[in-house]
Parts: sequence; structure tokens; C-alpha cells
Amino acid sequence: MDFAYSPKTEEMRQRVRFFMDEYIVPRIPEWQREVQAGQYPVSFMDDLKALAREEGLWNLFLPSLREDEPGEGLSNLEYAPLAEIMGRVHWASEVFNCNAPDTGNMELLHLFATPEQYQHWLKPLLHGEIRSAFAMSEPDVPSSDATNIQTLIRRDGDHYVINGRKWFITNASHPDCAFLIVMGKTDPDAESHRQQSMIIVPMDTPGVEVLRNIPVMNHVTPEGHSELLLRNVRVPVGNLLGNEGDGFMMAQARLGPGRIHHCMRAIGMAELALELMIDRSQERKTFGRYLHQHGSIAEWIARSRMEIEQARLLVLKAAWMIDAVGARKARKEIAMIKAVVPGMLSNVVDRAMQIFGAMGLTPDTPLADLWTGARALRIADGPDEVHLRSVARIEIDERKELHGQSSAYLTPPDVLRR
Repeated sequence: MDFAYSPKTEEMRQRVRFFMDEYIVPRIPEWQREVQAGQYPVSFMDDLKALAREEGLWNLFLPSLREDEPGEGLSNLEYAPLAEIMGRVHWASEVFNCNAPDTGNMELLHLFATPEQYQHWLKPLLHGEIRSAFAMSEPDVPSSDATNIQTLIRRDGDHYVINGRKWFITNASHPDCAFLIVMGKTDPDAESHRQQSMIIVPMDTPGVEVLRNIPVMNHVTPEGHSELLLRNVRVPVGNLLGNEGDGFMMAQARLGPGRIHHCMRAIGMAELALELMIDRSQERKTFGRYLHQHGSIAEWIARSRMEIEQARLLVLKAAWMIDAVGARKARKEIAMIKAVVPGMLSNVVDRAMQIFGAMGLTPDTPLADLWTGARALRIADGPDEVHLRSVARIEIDERKELHGQSSAYLTPPDVLRR
């Protein structure tokens, strides 16, 4: 495994960093003013998107592109450090058409869409003309286990009829959200992992109702983490993605690379928090010494750097494995980064907030938003405990496969009795 950045990756890093510093960071105050005034999408987003596409910084996340598709065809390992840079500003990834959940939906459609679905939904997504949402989570069941999903998708002649309730559906309140990919059950009596299917539902379909944009930690995002009601929603059978019963398999295919994106953006957030922490520690004095001259603060800085580096290497390994052997065989590494990275980010941001004192709780720094995002990320895409359980089960299975039930280093009881 060689995680050194290739010349191509290093060149892309420099270009993305320049674009961020030159065009995105100066717009942060304007973004905040417009969103607080209720204007969304913000007035300059289309201009920034057009510029990013002109500069060849478009669809950076998608490895396998056709000749007529816009993008750079980067591997997951090549994309990871670029996502890290984008993560420093939470809305920046949209500028490069690399924003969740559209990235996951584009990957899903790239793998499973029919030619008609490709033309109608994937093509405009690839060109940044529309937005989309992925409707899986439900309020009444633990949706990190997709077998629990209750939404029903029933065949009725040339249509499917959908009934259910979804929540925390990112993008569903975005004005440009054109469609949902809904996960539900087409056959509740089938084997547990063959009950689920996915289907494309245009947002303007009768029966699709956005009930509310749910605040997260008392903070409302303009694109929304919304609660939806699907009541007798009828869509043509041609909107089915893949085959009936393929939903669970497709969900697994979608979640692998997407977690690389989330985790690398989170490392970018941690890097920003550490930079702010160091700057603050060199500016402020307490008890006659700069903050960094106090032993506890110096330790926080050191621990933050070590934790970021460890997390980054683990994410790069997961990205490398997805490229080399596929997301399925990298499932342990994917689960590990999902448990490790949000916890790391929470720790680093919390230390930075403590060093800033009261200012760290205010909108005068990005730390409060970073902390909120870190805490939410420990639940998004499944809570930490689900991923820890997955890692433990894989470890136990691998141990049994390699060495049987017990270790050769344990002394058997019959030997002890002699």
C-alpha cells in the first residue's frame, strides 16, 4: 500500500485548494447572509459551479465515467484528499458537484439505471442541473438495519403504489430536488435481504408530502433533513431501479464510497479546527503565558495532530481497498472509518472550542457548526455501535477461518491438570 500522493493527485490538490481560497472562502459571509435571509439556493452558486466545471474540477468523486460524461475519472484514493479540502467549508462540495446525497445517487444510477432512467435522471445530475434525495431512514424503526424498513411498494398493473413515512432525508427541502430514490419492501414475505427494492419517485408526484425540515441539534439546514409522507404514491413500473429484491444489495453498493467522502470531508474539518486551535493558542495569554505554553494545551495540540493522521491513514487504506478489491471486501475498513473518524472530529473540535472559550460557542468561528456536524455524523449512515458490531463480527469470523476456535497460545486445560 502506497498512500503517497501521485503527481496527478498533488496537482489536483493544489487546484482545488486554490479554488477554495480564491472563490469559496471569501463567499462564506455572503452565503451566511443570504441563507439567514431565507434565500436558497444562494445567488452565486450557479456561477461558482460553472467556473468549477470550466476549471476541470467537476464530478471528481466518480471513478468510472463514460466518454461523454463530465468529470475527471479519479479513483477513490485520488479523490479522498480532494474531499478533505472541500470539507473545510460545509457547502463547498456542491460547487464541484461532489455533494451528498447526490454523489451516492449518481453512483447508484451509474451502476443500475436503465437507459431511460439514465437520460431522465442521471444525466442532469451529472451536469448539476438538478438535485436529488435518498429516502431510506424511517422514524418508527431502527433504519440502520435495512431489513426493518416498513415502507411498502406494491405492484398495481403498470404502476407501483408506495406508502410509508421517511425522515432525515437530506436534500428533500432543496428547491432543486427533482426526485427521490425510495427504499421500501416489495415482498415482505421474502428472505430478509430480498424483501427490499428501490424506486425513483419524482418530487412532484401526487402523494409526496414534505412534512417538515427537521432541525438537527436545534440547527436547520437549508437543503433539509426532512420528514416525508408517501401516501398512495403511484409511479410507473419503469421507475424501479434494478430488479425487485435488489434493494439491500444496492444500498450496500451505495454506502461504501459515500462513507469515504463523509470521512475525508470530516478530516478536512478536523484540520481546520486544529489550525484554529494553534492560532488561538499563540494569540491568547492566561496567567502570564501564551496558551500553547501550558502543558495541557500543548498536549491537546499534539494529540489532535496524532489522531488526525491516524484517521487519515485508515481512510486512505479504505479508499485504496475499494479501488483494489471493491466495497464489499473492504466492508471492515469502511465500518472502522465510520466509527473512528466522527469520534476523532468531535474530540479535536471540542478541544478547539475549549481553547477559544466563550467565542467557540458563537457564530464568530466555524467551531460550533463543526461540532454539530461531528455529533450528527456519529449517527448518520448508521450509529457508531452498528459499525463496531460489524467490525467485531468480521474479526471473529476471520479468526475462526484462520485458526479455529481457540488460540495456540492458550494452554489447554488437560495440560494444566498434569
